[in-house]
Amino acid sequence: MLRPKTATCLFCSFNAARHQPALLQWPAPKTASFSTKPVSRPSRMSLAPARKVNTPEQSPAEGARPNRRKQDGPFGGMNLKEANIRGVPERVSPSYGKRGSRPGRKDDPRAGGFKALKMQRALAPVSYGQRTKIKERIREIDSFDHFPLLDSVKSAISTQALPGMEGVVPTPVQKIAIPALLGSEATGRRSKSKAVEEKKEFLIAAETGSGKTLAYLTPTIHAVKKAEMEDEEIQEYNRRLEEEKAAPSLAPSVSEMPHPTTGRPRAIILVPTAELVAQVGNLVKAFSHTVKFRSAMISSAFSGQVIRNRLFSPRGIDVLVTTPHLLSSIADSDPNILSRVTHLVVDEADSLLDRGFSPLSSNIIDRATPSLQQLILCSATIPRSLDNYLRNRFPDIRRLVTPNLHAIPRRVQLGVVDVEREPYRGNKNLACADTIWTVGKAAAEHDGPVKGEMDVKRILVFVNERDTTQEVADYLVTKGIDAIALNRDTPEQRQTEMLASFTLSTPLTAPKEAAHPGSLSDNQPNYLPFGQSAPPVKRRLPNTKVLVTTDLGSRGIDTLAVRHVILYDVPHSTIDFIHRLGRTGRMGRRGRGIVLVGKHDRRDVVAEVRDGMYKGQALI
Repeated sequence: MLRPKTATCLFCSFNAARHQPALLQWPAPKTASFSTKPVSRPSRMSLAPARKVNTPEQSPAEGARPNRRKQDGPFGGMNLKEANIRGVPERVSPSYGKRGSRPGRKDDPRAGGFKALKMQRALAPVSYGQRTKIKERIREIDSFDHFPLLDSVKSAISTQALPGMEGVVPTPVQKIAIPALLGSEATGRRSKSKAVEEKKEFLIAAETGSGKTLAYLTPTIHAVKKAEMEDEEIQEYNRRLEEEKAAPSLAPSVSEMPHPTTGRPRAIILVPTAELVAQVGNLVKAFSHTVKFRSAMISSAFSGQVIRNRLFSPRGIDVLVTTPHLLSSIADSDPNILSRVTHLVVDEADSLLDRGFSPLSSNIIDRATPSLQQLILCSATIPRSLDNYLRNRFPDIRRLVTPNLHAIPRRVQLGVVDVEREPYRGNKNLACADTIWTVGKAAAEHDGPVKGEMDVKRILVFVNERDTTQEVADYLVTKGIDAIALNRDTPEQRQTEMLASFTLSTPLTAPKEAAHPGSLSDNQPNYLPFGQSAPPVKRRLPNTKVLVTTDLGSRGIDTLAVRHVILYDVPHSTIDFIHRLGRTGRMGRRGRGIVLVGKHDRRDVVAEVRDGMYKGQALI
């Protein structure tokens, strides 16, 4: 049957109606007052201007959610190179993409004030206004005579603590901390402020190598001696001892009886490692030669019998230097060891109050609190974690900071070696060895203190992973460099032996060889039988000692003789930069740090640290 000519298919009718929307619209009722008026769609061929042409883009109101982006939706986050999940993406300026404009640079328009160290700012800020006030307050102090210390303590500073140094002047941290811990003003007079007298919690924060140990040690020893003069139990013991010497009797000797301070020290100094126990303990013992008090240092480097004899000596003990792990285990079996503590010092507080040491350190503080008069926390940096811990645990703590806190001293220079360039081609081991050879050759060109001898340079090489320490040390040995590895797997007794030559302040010398150090020694024979090859030419650098270590050697070790520090790996944070570069340039001496920058290292971080060091700014 034939269809009529006027009939059309359903698909054609639908397309015709689709292109003529006005014909399909129902007329709007005129009587409806609450109905919505339909909006007609403008024709694509119309030349009428659009509504939003040439009008400024309206920004969302404060508190309102940002406009939805094109990538929003259930599948909007797929196949993206950047997350951009917070807020509307920033608009890229026309200058982006030109030569020299890279992400992370200061001229990067996407940065919006971006700085590389913002990713690593784990430090609590100190305002520059507060730094200026501290400078004005300590400007007038130029001698230890300004402090109301005992005469024996003052004399021990120049004769025992700092022997051989002429014109000893207190450092900024000592000018700030000693008067505060003594409860006096900077001029030496007693302060009438009740706030100072009631405070018993202090935080001493100063740059590395500034004399923080002496800053808390002198007031502590002063307080121990004054308390000994006022202790009735000790006075009675000394009186009976003198009577026995004057008139011996058949009764049991008083000298054979335990001293009132046996096993109950009055002051305890906590440090994180056995190396620091030996370092601080030797300084405390040096004071005891003049001030006359009893001190002991105990750590895992000593046997159990030695620890028992030192801690429970019949002669008594006044000052104890130890680690939190050892003291906590002893306190569990003998709680009386903390029953008489009046001064508790937590050195390297940023380490002892972190997640690893915090439970032990906090437990010791809690046990000593009933008799505690002063709690002294000491650190070279104030990380954000430590800052939050102090605000929650010790809200009334008094912070004693120096003007140069979180700043690397300007006397320390920082050099950068690009490992990707010739002749290294990405070989960091070769770059490290070449840098050490350069330092050794330059030192060999000059005579040391004795004519005909040359200085032995002690160099620290810092790596991020402890497995890398032995690898780097072995490579340096093959290049004729005297290098050893130090990490947490090394026995503590061996660690002390390794650090011994790096902590000595006396210079090391070596005789100059006939050949220039670093030159190739002629060990080639005049005649070789057929079929044999010549032995390899040996090179040796005799005037350097290198210690390859991790951050284990960057905390509190007084490496006064170290003038060169090599950062084999770029540190993970600003705190590591400060502690590693703080191993050189100590006590006002000059030093040099060298960073090896590879392909995957943060060059922008190194550039900002170098710029901040040049300007003398704090790295926050």
